[in-house]
Amino acid sequence: MILVAAVVGVAGLVAGSALTSAGERVSRPAEGSAEAGFARDMQAHHAQAVEMSTMVRDGTEDPEVRSLALDILLTQQQQAGQMYGWLEQWDLPQASLAAPMQWMSEPGSGMGSMGDGADATGGPGSDEVMPGIASDEDLGRLAEAGGLDAEVLYLRLMVAHHEGGVAMAQAALDLVGDQDVRRLAQAIVSSQTAELAVLNDMLDAREAGSAGR
Repeated sequence: MILVAAVVGVAGLVAGSALTSAGERVSRPAEGSAEAGFARDMQAHHAQAVEMSTMVRDGTEDPEVRSLALDILLTQQQQAGQMYGWLEQWDLPQASLAAPMQWMSEPGSGMGSMGDGADATGGPGSDEVMPGIASDEDLGRLAEAGGLDAEVLYLRLMVAHHEGGVAMAQAALDLVGDQDVRRLAQAIVSSQTAELAVLNDMLDAREAGSAGR
């Protein structure tokens, strides 16, 4: 596995390009690039958003929360599929031996070293490296919650999750050159920033209702 990864990495760094049907050479991201790291890590990040959105739809009948969760679920499934397709197109494996978020430690990412003691997650109870990711404990609580409790917990977790996703996408904009990746990263920054306002408004309303119980 290590040998295969090394061969792929060397080949990508040496060639770093592919031929179109017209025989034109087109540059493509190599193993170890910010593009590859972003595609892998944002897929994993999106997968958790899909998981949490599915959980809350099982845990509440509130139409507003269910509608928002469905929108997040479908959007992030589609985007994850797009990133999966890029890695296939680039002839890169879907997984890497590199640590998650290593690509964000590159100069210019604005994130600095992931080992400098800063809180990189922003997620309640999370001790993971990925920004905004929810912990296994958080996911367990969400799976068991119902009604208003499920809504409040989901919204809190998703606020942190979106904040982390925006940070990751902004780091990609600082680091990547591939125009397809840049377009998706910008779309994530724009859409999730807008959704954060909705999430926070919904959370404020439900926390006020929870306090009055």
